Amino acid sequence: MDSGSSSQPEFDYLFKLLLIGDSGVGKSSLLLRFTSDSFEDLSPTIGVDFKVKMVTMGGKKLKLAIWDTAGQERFRTLTSSYYRGAQGIIMVYDVTRRDTFTNLSDIWAKEIDLYSTNQDCIKMLVGNKVDKESERAVTKKEGIDFAREYGCLFLECSAKTRVNVEQCFEELVLKILDTPSLLADASAGVKKNIFKQKPPETDPSASSCC
Repeated sequence: MDSGSSSQPEFDYLFKLLLIGDSGVGKSSLLLRFTSDSFEDLSPTIGVDFKVKMVTMGGKKLKLAIWDTAGQERFRTLTSSYYRGAQGIIMVYDVTRRDTFTNLSDIWAKEIDLYSTNQDCIKMLVGNKVDKESERAVTKKEGIDFAREYGCLFLECSAKTRVNVEQCFEELVLKILDTPSLLADASAGVKKNIFKQKPPETDPSASSCC
């Protein structure tokens, strides 16, 4: 019988996942497709948005807090706080727009190095919009090579047709579940609210206190 008690956690782990990449590559559409199984042409995200989805994977009940960031530079003033505590980062590009792929190494991979606080954080490279195969500007092999170089998982998908969307999130989450250092942080996440953005610690000794 469900008593509706909120004192008992309803999930085993809380994972913070982050969607990054250029504006217009389909980050918000991927998120919408995964969380509510719908598709719309969305206007650019302003600042940051996030959605929560409960899933059961690997025999565990998981609460996924998926942060969708603005690709446009003028909205990206809180960048470092987006990355804080993320166990998984999904780098998205549009297979029909070559610049969105080259910007991954020129901009986004550098940001991960700068701001990611979990050194074991799992990265996933996602080539979106494979429904536009005739307009393809980035080959699958190029995606595979990039993923190998940067140590990412890799999938191509289409938010529009649903192809591989769930697999993107599932593969990422299963890999996180396979990484002990990330799980230790995620179970403690029940006690700390990852939805509140806090300024970075200025005193490095403050965060190492037990």
